[in-house]
Amino acid sequence: MTDTIAPARPLDVRRMGRVPYGDALELQKALVDQRRAGRIPDTLLLLEHPHVITLGSGAHDENVLVTAEERAARGIELFETGRGGDVTYHGPGQLVGYPILDLKPDRCDLHRYLRDLEEMLIGVLGEMGIEGSRKEGLTGVWAGDRKLAAIGVRVSSGWITSHGFALNVSTDLGFFGAIIPCGIRDHGVGSLSEETGRAVTLAEAEAAVVRQMTRVFGHVPAD
Repeated sequence: MTDTIAPARPLDVRRMGRVPYGDALELQKALVDQRRAGRIPDTLLLLEHPHVITLGSGAHDENVLVTAEERAARGIELFETGRGGDVTYHGPGQLVGYPILDLKPDRCDLHRYLRDLEEMLIGVLGEMGIEGSRKEGLTGVWAGDRKLAAIGVRVSSGWITSHGFALNVSTDLGFFGAIIPCGIRDHGVGSLSEETGRAVTLAEAEAAVVRQMTRVFGHVPAD
């Protein structure tokens, strides 16, 4: 008797360009409902946001270092959101990925999902010639002491995921001065462009993310 190997799931990749954060929240809610109902396959949204600070379920107000007036002057929005984690920043030049995945039946483990996202991002850094790593007790992906990718996810009823990861590609890292990123005071942030010494494009990073998502999660591109 031979074992039956489950067929790979399709992954619908949507490259969306620049999307306001509020619009992306509404889209994720709709897609989660559709995925739970089985009307769409596993889906990966790839996009960037205008300048925005987001507060996760574990956010501390003191980790936002600018006033409402300063945010308005710099064109930075602020949103409370349903993901886990603390405070983070999104903006132009940062690749944001929102996987809308059904983790059933064999991936119903939040910690495994977080580690798989880290493994995927470490693979992306590796494609760029960067040695990525984890830090014990922290979520995200690092190059030395510089954090290149933040992760904050939500798993809804039925084990459907939303939110996801933010990878600094060519981000203006000065905007991180508006927050204490993820509440971590003793490490800095970095980007793919800074680490490689060349201008890495969002398209290049998107292609690497798709390759590494299919590798780690066992998907195949949807038709």
